[in-house]
Amino acid sequence: MRKTFLSVIWVVVAAMPTLNAQQASPNQNTTTQQTSKPKAPPARAFSQPRVQPTQATPANNNPGQKKGIANKSGYAEPAGNDPRNKKTTNDNRNSYAEAMRRYQHERHDHDWWKQHYVIIVLVGGGYYYQDSGYWYPAWGYDPNYERYDYDGPIYTYGNLLPDQVIVNVQNALKALGYYARDVNSSLGVNTRNALTAYQQDYGLDPTGVVDEATVRALGLI
Repeated sequence: MRKTFLSVIWVVVAAMPTLNAQQASPNQNTTTQQTSKPKAPPARAFSQPRVQPTQATPANNNPGQKKGIANKSGYAEPAGNDPRNKKTTNDNRNSYAEAMRRYQHERHDHDWWKQHYVIIVLVGGGYYYQDSGYWYPAWGYDPNYERYDYDGPIYTYGNLLPDQVIVNVQNALKALGYYARDVNSSLGVNTRNALTAYQQDYGLDPTGVVDEATVRALGLI
């Protein structure tokens, strides 16, 4: 009986390390599971979208500018000296007719003129008043100064006086071979004949006068 009891104790003692090992194993696994965290997937680096720079579109600096017209205080030759190579379209055919309609072609004293017009100047042998871009003879302003080479409107630009405009026109016509006389600031017969010939060749109204269309075609503005 005693031998049997000792055998049982020996079996129990021998089995205890195995039981302890089996009990320790789940704890160890649990600890490993608690301490080992799943690794997060690496963040994907998204490439930045490539933005194409906007290319500047070249702008037309002056869409309304006409070829052969130069902004000069003197004169400039139109593109092509041969009038057969260029026909200037007159977009202001009625401007001179409107200027004639506005012309105060009657005599008034200087008080009347001053009440109706702000700008009145003495040029050469006569007084002129300005209205809507044209110079006109101011008849009666001073009876001692009523000598006019041309009795009609004269287009002006750049705050030029009538004689200055005529000088520029004569120089431009002379450069083109239409005017061979002296530059004298007089809108006399010779200058008007040269204007008429130029206007005919360039498709303008052959009026023989200094109007806006002719001044533009000559390249003065």
